[in-house]
Amino acid sequence: MSNKTLLVRAPSSRMAEGQITHIAKPSSVSHEDALKQWAAYIDIYRSEGWTIVEVPVADDCPDSVFIEDTVVMFGNTAVIAAPGTPSRAPEPVEVEKAIRKALPHIKVHKIEGEGTLDGGDVLKVGKDVYVGLGGRTNGEGIRQLRRIVHAEGYTLHAVPVTKALHLKSAVTALPDGTVIGWMPIVDNAGIFPRFMPIPEEHGVAVVVLSDEHVLMSNDAPETTNLLQRMGYKVTTVGISEFEALEGCVTCLSVRVR
Repeated sequence: MSNKTLLVRAPSSRMAEGQITHIAKPSSVSHEDALKQWAAYIDIYRSEGWTIVEVPVADDCPDSVFIEDTVVMFGNTAVIAAPGTPSRAPEPVEVEKAIRKALPHIKVHKIEGEGTLDGGDVLKVGKDVYVGLGGRTNGEGIRQLRRIVHAEGYTLHAVPVTKALHLKSAVTALPDGTVIGWMPIVDNAGIFPRFMPIPEEHGVAVVVLSDEHVLMSNDAPETTNLLQRMGYKVTTVGISEFEALEGCVTCLSVRVR
């Protein structure tokens, strides 16, 4: 196994029933098209030398393709999340099993009791961890996560989220640590030491593949051009079926480096 492992989970046949919070329910979502887009997404990582670990599909969990919400990685430490939507509560079980089987060296913690935490609310920038406090993640979940990550040398910052599903629906970070966001759904850009607004909503989400290479949606051409002019290699992928359900490129995988 390479030193770059990608955890993924194929879309449920019931994905069209997934939770929607801040956008209109789509008129239709094609499971067939979603499977094709998901496979193309994984192929990009495979071509970059990532080892793919596939968690068994969960047809009874419509949102389960958005695996990022179930676990957050901090180096060799995994924090099993506690999704803030009851329909998603079963999702972390098989994800934890897959981690313990495929990555036995990983230390595993869990958010427990009354705590709720969605991985999409957690943005890591170096040793700073920004956690969205909003609809899916509560104060008790943040308190438990703070205790875990402080022991690993990270500093946690709670960030109010009222205009987007998750913190990472509104902001992500470039390889140099600059936080980028789409201003209409950013509560307070001043929280971040270095912040840059971007011109398109679907340009918010970037996955850092290396110090100079990012992955993002193909539905943000202006942002793609901006990042390329900044000297980054940008790979784009079509994920329209997932974007229709408030998903993005970060939601579809968990990256273990």
